[in-house]
Amino acid sequence: MSLPEGVGVQPGRTAAQDVLDLLQGDPVEVAPRLLGAVLTARDGDGAVAVRLTEVEAYRGEADPGSHAYRGRTARNAAMFEAAGGIYVYFTYGMHYCVNIVCGPRGLSRAVLLRAGEVTGGADLARRRRPAARTDRDLARGPARLCQALGLSRSDDGARLGGSGDRIWLTPPAPGAEPDAELIRCGPRTGVAGPGGDGAAFPWRFWLDGEPTVSPYRPAAPRRRRTS
Repeated sequence: MSLPEGVGVQPGRTAAQDVLDLLQGDPVEVAPRLLGAVLTARDGDGAVAVRLTEVEAYRGEADPGSHAYRGRTARNAAMFEAAGGIYVYFTYGMHYCVNIVCGPRGLSRAVLLRAGEVTGGADLARRRRPAARTDRDLARGPARLCQALGLSRSDDGARLGGSGDRIWLTPPAPGAEPDAELIRCGPRTGVAGPGGDGAAFPWRFWLDGEPTVSPYRPAAPRRRRTS
């Protein structure tokens, strides 16, 4: 798998425009193209940059694993915006996870950013992630990635901007994309029910051999209530 022809900053265009072109498509096609891209978030404390090594695709109403499978709610409204939007959700009562919206407005398509390598602002990321034993673990998992970048629910509904804005994405330079032979796919982590079927929905993508990729874990089986 490789980035579409022409991805990268083109003459007479801005980086933000090229990113939007990259995100105009089905999430199953967009997701592997995000591998190797760098997401940067800036606030008053500084900026942290993460090179993406693991992502998951979600297809909204066509995907039983998606938050938008049963339609639009106040929680998932950002998923229904146009490509380039940010969807941040709160999970397990303590963690945030970040998605990049892709495709046209109204279709609830998104890519969950699962893991990456901190390539800028490592000192700030370490302060935000004091429990990380090594730099490999700073953004190894979707909640850790969100914490390292300093993203929260307040960023839900924001849009990717250009360099120096709150959040921006930098695709790999032409010729510097990850080797297509290193891109792997498989079942999505922790997705229960039909959406966790790896044969039907092999929509987790990662770079083979990258130490920052999180370990795969299937959804925990639900316990039956006993009277």
